[in-house]
Amino acid sequence: MLQSVYFEVKNVQDKHDLKQMKKGLDTLYGVLSVSVNQKEHRVGIDYDTTGVTGQQIQDYLNDRGYKIGRASCREKE
Repeated sequence: MLQSVYFEVKNVQDKHDLKQMKKGLDTLYGVLSVSVNQKEHRVGIDYDTTGVTGQQIQDYLNDRGYKIGRASCREKE
């Protein structure tokens, strides 16, 4: 099943941080696409639930020191 998850990442400093975050997320099995919004400090991830879960993605970010604010998830049609 395809889903999207959106995170507000509170401690992103610059474009380099966002680029590194995107690069790392792209390596997770099941992640299909990653989009980042530097101005709003938000990241959106489309993923296949047969490969990864939203919680695993959040854990990945937390393990790398990113502080997650709000998160939302929705099923893709």
